[in-house]
Amino acid sequence: MTLLQIRKLDRSFQTGKSVMKALERIDLSVNKGEFITVIGPSGCGKSTLLKIIAGLDTRHEGAVMLDNQKVSGPSIDKGFIFQEPRLFPWLTVEKNIAANLPLKEKETKEKVSELIKLVRLEGFENAYPKELSGGMAQRVSIARALLRNPKVLLLDEPFGALDAFTRSHMQEVLLDIWEKNRTTMIFVTHDIDEAIYLASRVVIMNPRPGTIREVIPIELPHPRRKTDSAFQKIRQRVLSEFEKVEENEQSEAFQ
Repeated sequence: MTLLQIRKLDRSFQTGKSVMKALERIDLSVNKGEFITVIGPSGCGKSTLLKIIAGLDTRHEGAVMLDNQKVSGPSIDKGFIFQEPRLFPWLTVEKNIAANLPLKEKETKEKVSELIKLVRLEGFENAYPKELSGGMAQRVSIARALLRNPKVLLLDEPFGALDAFTRSHMQEVLLDIWEKNRTTMIFVTHDIDEAIYLASRVVIMNPRPGTIREVIPIELPHPRRKTDSAFQKIRQRVLSEFEKVEENEQSEAFQ
């Protein structure tokens, strides 16, 4: 079942007296329950694409439809995770997840407790953000985004600032959440291994203007091993596409 449809999407920005085209003729369909990763060189419009899907950027041409409804602004059916956690420092983990919903209500209290267990934060319900590690703080952000059961969870390089060990652990936490809830996820990253490890499909983008170069299905069962030959074969295919992108950039630079 198709959940998200993007058709002929263009986005341009005014820079002084000139116009810079960030995205050009983006066409993409995402099925319900899919885990999509988006990769590409810096400046290819990955984050811009995510913000348009979230309804945070509506100054574009083309159609963006979520569950057959036009995306015209932010709404609770779209969860968004930034690179940094953006927690309220004066609230505990439990209250950060609940956000503006009253914890006194039994239904909210039970849902928050379920999410704390899902993101593996049992025992930290009353901790404040300053008492959490980076990975723990990001888990609070994910739980908060899931509280209202969004149709799609959008993640903009959420593990980019984490060390390698914590990043690997967070990948496992996120996969565990996805496998249990089957929430549709679109995940932007610069890390090729991370993109392949998590995704049902990897979307590779060209830069300036951002276009979709290739969509590669990842037909590997979970759990995946990055050292397996099947994983490495897909990795080589993705790297090959990146090399073509770099060749095109260099060619255009000398024209």
